[in-house]
Amino acid sequence: MCQVLEVSLSGYYAWRGRVDSGRCQQDAVLREKIEFYFDRSRGTYGTLRLKADLAEEDGLQVSRRRIGRLMRSANLIVRCKRKFRATTQSKHSHPVAENILDRDFHASEPNQKWVTDITYLPCTDGWLYLATVMDLYSRKIVGWAMHERLDTRVVVQALQMALNRRQPGAGLLHHSDRGSQYASAAYR
Repeated sequence: MCQVLEVSLSGYYAWRGRVDSGRCQQDAVLREKIEFYFDRSRGTYGTLRLKADLAEEDGLQVSRRRIGRLMRSANLIVRCKRKFRATTQSKHSHPVAENILDRDFHASEPNQKWVTDITYLPCTDGWLYLATVMDLYSRKIVGWAMHERLDTRVVVQALQMALNRRQPGAGLLHHSDRGSQYASAAYR
């Protein structure tokens, strides 16, 4: 092997018996700490968070590039969490009303056009769903309701609050998306 690589025997044995450099020894210790914090995060921490953990808990100032190099050498691959997306069910068998609003979001007087939608709020115990009804004239929320489940009940309560507070006359245009909550028989 030494002849093929053109290395002297004495040079090979000197290399084999040599102690690792200080930098290699530091890398070995650092790699263990990186693996510990990486495992503790269940494989979700990248170089930025690992750098923060090393600084906070061990008092070590290490560059992100060095952390990335050590992660690659240890075959640590970050597992990205998929972002939760709560969406309404738009593929349903309920009848859907025609889009009369047609993206004309201007109203000349109150209680002429209302739009409604659902959003979700992350909480410590899970998700909280918020349904709102907005008057396009004033851009004020005229009705709202919250619930821990995304169902028809929350949109019906928001509409009922808006109707009780504003008591609109005939001719009100009410617009929503095509979600199953808004297309349900209870809401219609």
